[in-house]
Order: sequence, then C-alpha cells, then structure tokens
Amino acid sequence: MAGLQSGAPTPQSITVHGASRVLEIGFSDGATFRIPFELMRINSPSAEVKGHGPGQEVLQTGKRDVTLVELEPVGNYAVKPVFSDGHDTGIFSWDLLYELGAKQSQLWAEYEARLKAAGVDRDAPMVEKGGHGCASH
Repeated sequence: MAGLQSGAPTPQSITVHGASRVLEIGFSDGATFRIPFELMRINSPSAEVKGHGPGQEVLQTGKRDVTLVELEPVGNYAVKPVFSDGHDTGIFSWDLLYELGAKQSQLWAEYEARLKAAGVDRDAPMVEKGGHGCASH
C-alpha cells in the first residue's frame, strides 16, 4: 500500500484536532475524512503493528487516548505521525489515509472482531514484548 497510485486523490488540507483526537483530511476529489488517532495507531503500517508477514500482526490495545505529538511530512506522498505512546515508525501514504477514512466503519468492525477473538478488551494495556514466537493461543 506504500506509495501513491497514479491519479489517486491527494490531500488539499490536513488539520490535527488535538482535543477531539482526530486527523481531518480534505482530498482533491472533494472527500473529507475525520480519522480518529486511535484508528490510525491500531492500523499503523509499521512492522511493529503489521509484523513481517501474514499472521504476524500484533493486536494493538489501550490506544483509545493516544494523541499525535507530531505529524512529519514524508516527501509529497505521505506523513509520519509521532504518537503519544512513542510509536513513530508508521509511514501513512495518501492512499492509506484515504482508505482509513473511507473504510472507518469496516475497520472498526474488524478491530472489534479481532479483540473479541483474542478475548482482549480495547482498553487493556499492551502486553510487554516477550519472545518472537506466535502470539495466538
């Protein structure tokens, strides 16, 4: 999902709303999305969240109150958020941000399903990193 698809909508405005913890993005096709910081954080494209291959994803919890400390531009195709929990390795392309905005309902439903399947509460603290084995039980 990295990079920018040819002809894809590009951001015309990006506003960080710290109090309501959302990133508001207006795209060139007229779409405007308000993406919660939590949704961005739990769907970070980083290896820390996605793992290094299928089945290695790390379920993120305890991110409801996460905020954006900084939003760094990455070329003309992405931004790199620095979250209040220290996470700063995810590069969010315009394509990914558009997808997060457009598919919020579906992504939240998938997240709730993953939490339920893992028997974990959304607000549970993250488990400390232990070994590098399989985390499913």
